[in-house]
Amino acid sequence: MSDRLRNWVRTWWPPLRLRVILLTVLLFAAAMPAIGAVFLRTYENTLVRQTEAELTSQGAALAAAAGALWPGAAPDSTPADPDARDDPGYYRPESTSIDLRTTPVLPERPDAAPAPAADPQAVAAADVLEPILDQTSRSTLASILIVDRHGVVVRGLGQGGSLSALPEIQAALAGRSRTVMRRNGAYHPRYSFEWLSRASALRLHHARPVRVNGQVVGALLLSRSPRALFRGVYQDRGKLLAGGAATILLLVLLSGLVSRGVTRPIEALSAASRGVAAGQGEVPETPATAALEIRDLYQDFRVMADAIAVRSRYLRDFAAAVSHEFKTPLAGITGAVELLDDHFDTMSPEERRRFLGNISADSARLSQLVGRLMDMARADMAMPQAGVASELASAARRVADAQGRDIAVTLDLAADLPLVAAPEATVETVLTTLVENSRQAGARTVTIRAAAVGGDVVLRVSDDGPGVPPADRDRLFEPFFTSRREAGGTGLGLSIARSLLAASSGRIGLVEAEAGAVFEVRLPRG
Repeated sequence: MSDRLRNWVRTWWPPLRLRVILLTVLLFAAAMPAIGAVFLRTYENTLVRQTEAELTSQGAALAAAAGALWPGAAPDSTPADPDARDDPGYYRPESTSIDLRTTPVLPERPDAAPAPAADPQAVAAADVLEPILDQTSRSTLASILIVDRHGVVVRGLGQGGSLSALPEIQAALAGRSRTVMRRNGAYHPRYSFEWLSRASALRLHHARPVRVNGQVVGALLLSRSPRALFRGVYQDRGKLLAGGAATILLLVLLSGLVSRGVTRPIEALSAASRGVAAGQGEVPETPATAALEIRDLYQDFRVMADAIAVRSRYLRDFAAAVSHEFKTPLAGITGAVELLDDHFDTMSPEERRRFLGNISADSARLSQLVGRLMDMARADMAMPQAGVASELASAARRVADAQGRDIAVTLDLAADLPLVAAPEATVETVLTTLVENSRQAGARTVTIRAAAVGGDVVLRVSDDGPGVPPADRDRLFEPFFTSRREAGGTGLGLSIARSLLAASSGRIGLVEAEAGAVFEVRLPRG
C-alpha cells in the first residue's frame, strides 16, 4: 500500500521551482497562526474572556452602587482616607476564569422556583436601582437580576421566584463571585459556518455578592452571550485585513530576499555548470546578495571548474604528446617490417641485422615509454599519506651511493635536519631524477644541500653542467619535453617528480640555469 502511494505521488507530483516551494512554505507558516486562532479556538476563547471581563466590571460597579444605596447602609469612609490607597491589599483585580476547552458547560438556566416573600429591604433597593440597571442593560445588552440573601429574585426575569439552587447564586451568597457557562436555549443559527463556533450557543452568567456593612445581603446575576466568532472577525476586519496585508507584504519581501540570496544564484550556477560541461561556459561572479553557503558553493564550483579545465588541457596535451611519441617508433618499426617483407631475400646479412636492430631499438623505446607512462600515471594518482614522516638524509645517501664513476654526488646536509612529511621513496625518486638529468646534460659533479627553512625542509640540487638554455627553461616540467631524445630521454622524469612532490604538498622549481642547473625542492616538515 505504501509503495503504491509513493508511486502515485511520484507520478502526479508537479515539478516545482525552488522559489515556489519557498513561497509556499512561507505562506503556510504565516497562515498557521490564523488557522490556529480559528480551529484551535484561541481567538474565540479571547472573545469569551473579553465578555467575562465586561460582565465582571459591570457587576463590580453595580454591586458597589447597590451596596451604597441599600437601605440601612452606612457611608463608606475608605475612599476619603488618603492612606488607604497605599495599602497593597487595597486593589483586588479579578482575572478571568472561563476557558472554552476546560470549563464545563452547564444546562440552560432553569426557571425560578416558588419562594416566600422577598426581603423588603432588597425590594426597596431594587426600586432605587431600577433606573441604573435599566440604563446599563440598554447599553451593554446584559440581563441583570437582583436576589435577596435567600436567593429570591426581586428584580428581573423570574421575579418573585427563587434561584438559590444555582451554583453561581450559592457562591455569590457565600461571598464569592463566580462565572459559569450555560447553554442558551434561545439560540438559533444564522450563519452557514456557525457550527465552527463553540461559543455561539452559550451564555455567560456572572453572580456577584452585594455587601452592606460587611454582610452579604443579596447578589447580582448578570448574563450575556459572548461575541460570536464570525461577528468578532467581522468587527475586527480592519485590523485583520491590515495584519494580513502586512504579512503578505513581508512575505513578498522575504521571498525577494530568498530569491536574491538563494534561488537566483543557484539558477546562475546551474546555467554555468551546463556551460562548463559543454566546454564553453565561464563561472559567473559570486552575487553580493548570495547567502554565505551559496558563496562557498560558488567558490567550490570555481575551484572545480579550474581543476576540470586543467585536467582537460592536461588530457588533451597528454593525448597529443603520447600520439606523437608513439608515432615515431611505430613508424620506424612499420617501415623496417615492410622493407624486410619486400626485400628480405635480396638483403645482405648486415642490412637485415641493421633493420632488425632498428626494430629492437624502437621496441625498447616503446617499452620504456610505456613504463614511464605508468610511473607518471601512478604519480598523478598518488594520494597524500596521513602521518608519514621520513628521514631525508638516508634517502640522499642511497642516491649518492648508487651513482657510477661518471658522476660524483656530494652531500651537504644540516646536522639537525628534521623529518619530512613525504615517503622516502618519493624523495629518492626525485633526487635520482635530478641526478640523472645532470648526467645527461654532461655534468660530472652534483651537490645536494638540505636545510630547514621555516616550516619546510629545502633541498638544493646543483651541478657543474652547461646549464639550461633560455628557450628550454619554461618547458622543463612539461610532459615529453626533452632535448636529449636521441640519448633515450623520454621527457617524463621531471613531470613525474613534480606530481610525486605535489601528492606530499611539496614543490620543485628551477632557481638557477646559467652556470650549471640548480633545482630547489621544498617539502613540509614531518
